[in-house]
Amino acid sequence: MELGAKLREMRQRKNLTQEELADRCELTKGYISQLENDLTSPSIATLVDLLNALGSNLSDFFREETEEKVVFTEEEYIDKQSEDMTFSWLIPNAQKNMMEPVLVTLESGASTQPDIPHEGEEFGYVLEGTVEVVLADKRFPAKKGESFSYKADREHYLVNVGKGRACVLWISTPPNF
Repeated sequence: MELGAKLREMRQRKNLTQEELADRCELTKGYISQLENDLTSPSIATLVDLLNALGSNLSDFFREETEEKVVFTEEEYIDKQSEDMTFSWLIPNAQKNMMEPVLVTLESGASTQPDIPHEGEEFGYVLEGTVEVVLADKRFPAKKGESFSYKADREHYLVNVGKGRACVLWISTPPNF
């Protein structure tokens, strides 16, 4: 971590000159300049004073911020294929998130494996074809442009009941696929 650059950035965000920051901390402008150019290192007490003057603290200052990945490409999807079905995990490592979106493609007559009851909810949007959402012993038809949602507290799965391929965006919360 470049301590000096981070201090300079914080000072500039507060619209303070080196001299103004130095005055607030009973330091010299030259010392602030040396800190910002990484020519010297402050004591912990001095760093605490500087951070207080800049409206921060040691914990926030040293916290490493990681960039959150927002957009995922098709190359990053994880596919699991069988003869008549494809599961595409659209967000790599989604198991650590609150929800897990999967693109399910079923050939005519194919079905997903029955999922045992679990906590949470599931949502789906039919992108192509016609499916039946099977919840325990009840069946609910859903065609292109329709969505479904249910509590996952009973056995559930999808069946492609159409003549062509079916494609469903299926989201589970918490992750379960």
